[in-house]
Amino acid sequence: MHDLKDRPLIVQSDLMVLLDERKPDAEQAKEKLVLFMDAIRRAGAIHTYRMTPLSLWNAAAAGFTAEDIVGWLTAYSRYELPFQAEAMIRKLIGRYGKLWLSNDSDRLILHGDDTLLEELSGQESIMQNVTIRLNSGSWELENNCRGPLKQELTRLGYPVIDLAGYHAGEALEVELRKRTLRDRMFELRDYQHSAVELFYKEGTVQGGSGVIVLPCGAGKTIVGISALTRLGRATLILTSNSTSVKQWKDELLDKTTLQDSEVGQYCGALKQVRPVTIATYTILTHRKSKEMPFTHMKLFTERDWGLIIYDEVHLLPAPVFRMTADIQATRRLGLTATLVREDGCAEDVYSLIGPKQFDMQWKLAEASAHIAAVSCTEIRVPLHKNVSASYAQASARSKFRLAAENPGKIAIVEMLLQEHAGKPTLIIGQYLNQLNELAARLQVPLLTGEVPQQERQKLYERFKAGDLSVLIVSKVANFAVDLPDAAVAIQLSGSFGSRQEEAQRIGRLLRPKAGANQAWFYTIVTDQTKETEFAMRRQLFMLEQGYHYERISITSDEDRQEEAAAL
Repeated sequence: MHDLKDRPLIVQSDLMVLLDERKPDAEQAKEKLVLFMDAIRRAGAIHTYRMTPLSLWNAAAAGFTAEDIVGWLTAYSRYELPFQAEAMIRKLIGRYGKLWLSNDSDRLILHGDDTLLEELSGQESIMQNVTIRLNSGSWELENNCRGPLKQELTRLGYPVIDLAGYHAGEALEVELRKRTLRDRMFELRDYQHSAVELFYKEGTVQGGSGVIVLPCGAGKTIVGISALTRLGRATLILTSNSTSVKQWKDELLDKTTLQDSEVGQYCGALKQVRPVTIATYTILTHRKSKEMPFTHMKLFTERDWGLIIYDEVHLLPAPVFRMTADIQATRRLGLTATLVREDGCAEDVYSLIGPKQFDMQWKLAEASAHIAAVSCTEIRVPLHKNVSASYAQASARSKFRLAAENPGKIAIVEMLLQEHAGKPTLIIGQYLNQLNELAARLQVPLLTGEVPQQERQKLYERFKAGDLSVLIVSKVANFAVDLPDAAVAIQLSGSFGSRQEEAQRIGRLLRPKAGANQAWFYTIVTDQTKETEFAMRRQLFMLEQGYHYERISITSDEDRQEEAAAL
């Protein structure tokens, strides 16, 4: 066994990998790890990654081989690669492409080598879908099992490539404009064009389903619009909120030849079903009671859709997954800034929407000035004396909330607002009592889920016009809010250890800025409390994307004054 002490990786037999960021080649090793591993925690300079079947299959779908992965791990590993780890990598990657679905005269066929199919023949959950064993290496299946079968095979550890094809859907005459309605030149960036082509794959059965991952602000909506025009078929677009519905419609009308009468909004009081229809996940999952059916799920079948776009696909709720399982003959495009899901449903995105087709690293987009450069700072403050006694006696969940609502954070917000006076600033938090108190103290507007859509839009417009330099927002602004000029974000509190939420909140700042193209993100954390543990987990995705959090600890009023001078 050799011990090359300056190499940054320690690979364990259980497919866990430790990365020591103090070693010379740590950054180069990290660039490789993110292609086929998931980051799960960070302790000091040591990052912990985990290979999963899903992370390896997404890598395989992107064209990476077992030889690539074993080679990278060997090149950066401090010790010899454990035999068990190498064998498992080869086994899991080797399963990708060994099973595939096809369509033969409207018959759904599962193909695979005899050995693999023999393994599956002992699985009742698979065999209940088999109608005939046709010959060596192929089984005819029930026609309605396409989605559920892919889910079950993924769960059992056998990924299946879906080559069963798609129905065309209703034709739609639409093109991208070369000059927008706002009278600006318009063309796709190179990476946007690549993403669309990887999804489309010349209209063959190899394309037509999958997920595109782009940083916030890098133009996911443009990719969706381009895919729509590339196909030229009636399209259902699903997104996170009513604000996003309006943004999608504005972009479609501005950048394509679609007319207003061809684009429908299906949310709130509007129930328009048109050749291109934009709806929210919320309305699709609405029902009068838990026993009643979902009132608006019929939207999936109200037109002959040729494409369904799932915006913010990492938010996809369970009922929409279930409906998606039944419409596998319709092309499906998922758009997201991060495939991180805190609910463990990443396998369903893979099996029902499709594998990751394109993934652009955030720092690569920043280096090309496609997004703003963001400086991230964690400011740790002591627990306020008024709540320290309550904190000591509270339950674990209550401890987190007491720390998150720490009154000592207010002075830090005021300090930061003074430092960045005049810059468009968002103050973001989880708890309404905290936000209401701050809004009253600062005399600035507060935007929550209770604010009517029309009023929200007025606040957004005032902020974008520069009439309003500070806006306090609840988690309603985590997703799909177009505030391109926001240059500063101050995070007061969040949803426990949500990596996805941290990324989305930083994403509010990433639209390119005039001049230095610079933005600032501050997260205020109560020191030596449960909140510090969750803060470390929240930051994990951004750290693996190459971002660095400067940490400042404040212990007294004097410290606050010194930091205010330093910031």
